[in-house]
Amino acid sequence: MSSPAEWYNSLPPISKVYGTLCLLTTAAVSLQLLPVYYIALIPKEVFYHFQVWRLLTNFLFLGPFSINFGIRLLMIARYGVQLESGPFNRRTADFLWMMIFGALMLLVLSVFPFFESYFLGVSLVFMLLYVWSREYPNANINIYGLVQLKAFYLPWAMLAMDVIFGSPIGPDLYGIIAGHLYYFLTVLHPLAGGKLILQTPKWVHKIVAKYRIGAPAYTPNTQPTSNTNGAFRGRSYRVGG
Repeated sequence: MSSPAEWYNSLPPISKVYGTLCLLTTAAVSLQLLPVYYIALIPKEVFYHFQVWRLLTNFLFLGPFSINFGIRLLMIARYGVQLESGPFNRRTADFLWMMIFGALMLLVLSVFPFFESYFLGVSLVFMLLYVWSREYPNANINIYGLVQLKAFYLPWAMLAMDVIFGSPIGPDLYGIIAGHLYYFLTVLHPLAGGKLILQTPKWVHKIVAKYRIGAPAYTPNTQPTSNTNGAFRGRSYRVGG
């Protein structure tokens, strides 16, 4: 791209909107324009004071401006964009549903004391990373010029690095759990001969069609296939529902 504006305009819609909202939210908090307390996921405020916006806003804060924040934002810009432009190309409704499903699963996990968290944005980004690693399992990844490994192992490598650098293990792990659940229900289980349990709801398709989000969808004629076995299993087509 000849300019940052052209690069930004070329991004697929869901990843672009999510990354932009995360950046704006962090900027507003850092400039003290938005008290971080009012966007945190606090169950008593949600259930007793009906502050339902917290169910959404907690996903938009990736922490204060820092190296870790920059890494999370770059993960959206790279792995989220590659997912939406690659395996989910012309399937914006399916990508949006993946994000919604992941957010819902993380909210459910947050009910349990062990998984309790005020902000789930990092977990949602890690879910994107995990699904990307399953879609591109054999891609070669170089981490800081020190370690080269297959993309299949990248979520675990990033988790280990966060632990080494003193970040909590929980948010990364929750994202991996949510991502694996989504991938199992939509890809692994159907490929193993099981029924497609998780399909994109019609109301998501209607929203995407009504507001013309992304490129028009198409209906492929192929069936799910797999060319490899074991852990390094990609997929040539995911049933969209």
